[in-house]
Amino acid sequence: MRQSQLLMTTMRDVPSEAEALSHQWMLRGGYIRQTAAGIYSYLPLGWRVLRKIEAIIRQEMDAAGGQELLMPAVQPAELWKESGRYDVYGAELIRLHDRHDREFVLGPTHEEVITSIVRQEISSYRKLPVNLYQIQSKYRDERRPRFGLLRGREFLMKDAYSFDRDWEGLDASYRNMYDTYERIFTRCGLMFRAVEADAGAIGGQGETHEFMALADIGEDTVVSCSDCRYAANLERAESAAPGEPDAMRDSVKTGGSSAMERIFTPGVKSIQELTNFLQVGAEQLMKTLIYRVDGELVAVLVRGDREANETKVKSYLGAEAAEMASAEEVKQATGAPVGFAGPVGLQLKIMVDHEVAAMAEGITGANQEDTHLKGVRPGLDFSVEYVGDFRNVAEGEPCPRCGAPLQFHRGIELGHVFKLGTKYSDAMNGKYLDADGREKPLIMGCYGIGVSRVMAAIAEQRISDGRLVWPMSVAPFKVHIIPVAVKDETQMQLAEHIYRELSGAGLEPLLDDRDERAGVKFKDADLAGAPLRIIVGRGAALGEVEWMGEDGIKFSMLAEEAIQRSREEAARQLK
Repeated sequence: MRQSQLLMTTMRDVPSEAEALSHQWMLRGGYIRQTAAGIYSYLPLGWRVLRKIEAIIRQEMDAAGGQELLMPAVQPAELWKESGRYDVYGAELIRLHDRHDREFVLGPTHEEVITSIVRQEISSYRKLPVNLYQIQSKYRDERRPRFGLLRGREFLMKDAYSFDRDWEGLDASYRNMYDTYERIFTRCGLMFRAVEADAGAIGGQGETHEFMALADIGEDTVVSCSDCRYAANLERAESAAPGEPDAMRDSVKTGGSSAMERIFTPGVKSIQELTNFLQVGAEQLMKTLIYRVDGELVAVLVRGDREANETKVKSYLGAEAAEMASAEEVKQATGAPVGFAGPVGLQLKIMVDHEVAAMAEGITGANQEDTHLKGVRPGLDFSVEYVGDFRNVAEGEPCPRCGAPLQFHRGIELGHVFKLGTKYSDAMNGKYLDADGREKPLIMGCYGIGVSRVMAAIAEQRISDGRLVWPMSVAPFKVHIIPVAVKDETQMQLAEHIYRELSGAGLEPLLDDRDERAGVKFKDADLAGAPLRIIVGRGAALGEVEWMGEDGIKFSMLAEEAIQRSREEAARQLK
């Protein structure tokens, strides 16, 4: 490609609406342009990167036994009602009607459609297992699109679905896709971790992992062990369980009278206000939070210095949705405004975190305005029937597997693998006949990769020292040839020679044949992100050029040496 012909309109200033580095650089470099909030057009430079990521995905998916197909983006709403996800998915599901008033949705994912296809096409165990995948645009009506391609309303995704005869087959399919994802993200040049995760709106009946790119802009928190291989999303992460309740708590359970003390706390609602007012540590407080879980109000108790984890609450109850109750609901349930709820006398299901259950006593709200209770004892003053892990872990806590300290990192979700089991095949009557002629449900798995997110995540990790350097495997151009002065015939003849040689070697060179100042060319090269550069300048008359690799260090050498070195470097990185 000659740069004079390339649609690459660059910007010198950082767009004010772009917070993420990847968003800034892809706008500045002419990779993408916003069409609407969270909706982007991919210009030639961006599309070349996406196509290369897609090629890696296709190569690895095909090698793993996947078969590519293409399903419609517009899906009949009745399929979503059949699976039970129509109402559960929430406001992010884009709904529409055609001229005949038939209802459709724009697909954020395709579990329903693929299940409807396979239940029609596969009726015998002889055609199982099968793994089907597609690469297609998906749609989610995000409340607040942000960070460019990292959280958009339209995005490119690879979604795959495995169908097996039994759970042992699903285990094998899941491990196959897990290993395939590791190869894909490694080939894309990403620093990533596979972490235990929650299934969310996809649902499922088995393990699930997210593949996370480590980046400061990431919206997810990755919790990992400083010693062993344990890693999990914050929604799922655990720490080593607390010890048994102490002796005072045990004696209370077997006898003794309640010693609760009522404390007047005028206008004291928050944990910080209460610790200041009582001059105690937050770990001595029992925080009572009221949630609406699948339409039912429940109370969740965590220590005052901890944060409740809605995902763990949902998982414990087998619920689909959980959110904080409104101020009106809290007052109706407790008799007091927000900030004064407590478990004593509360007529709700009380979910007690392990740490609270292990406390001898603590301070809680009194379900009365401007009032708290001191000396409240779990198991005596309120029920501890529902005890579990209902909080976020804290950095530095012991790993649940080896006891070493847990570390926190920010991460961008690249992909997610799920064991769906029979969630969709049961709901949608997806069955097959086994060797004995008996009907059995299809055992499913699903495996997604955010292709456009992968591109943004790579950019986030590969921008440094004022340059974007794409990995060789996905770079829009592998070598950028920059003649300093295009009006210098000697420079241009040498640049053209290098261009022809590298083109013939399949190195996809970009020749900057524009009549621009050298400074403009070098700044545009920083945005174009080719991992290798060959600069043709004053030494052209002697056949000399400057060769620059990913590290930005320049070496003077003969043009033929630069051509050979480029070939070798590309081969090394792509093997």
